Amino acid sequence: MEEIAFKHTLPLQIRFNDVDKFGHVNNEVYFSFYDLGKTEYFESVCPNVDWEKDGIVVVHIVVDFMSQIFSTDHVSVETAVVSIGTKSFELAQRVVDSKTGEVKCCCRSIMVAYDLIKHESKPLTDEWVKAICAYEGKDLRRKNSPGQ
Repeated sequence: MEEIAFKHTLPLQIRFNDVDKFGHVNNEVYFSFYDLGKTEYFESVCPNVDWEKDGIVVVHIVVDFMSQIFSTDHVSVETAVVSIGTKSFELAQRVVDSKTGEVKCCCRSIMVAYDLIKHESKPLTDEWVKAICAYEGKDLRRKNSPGQ
């Protein structure tokens, strides 16, 4: 993963049922970690979203596992938006050891704004785009991105 300044960090609690019989966090649990990171990111960066009408859905996700996480480890999920299109944005996330900074797993996902009433994709609002760009400290809009 190229150098990304992750400004959003969420400490995670590893639960007893997150660990499999091999003594490490099961790979499917990482997706729950990433979901928690996404949720907290958008609640803090875009606090005025009406989640009864507006949604954000995953349309593509790629994960690379680098190192095991054990039940005694202290980890956090870091989240950043790295680019924004018309209807979608790319999210980078990683799970890191909170004490050493060792990257345990990296994730890239494409998220699409979704109208929960009409059940269809929709353009990202200017409010969301401005709030995300302000939080990340740069203009993330993709140039020439119709339909994205």
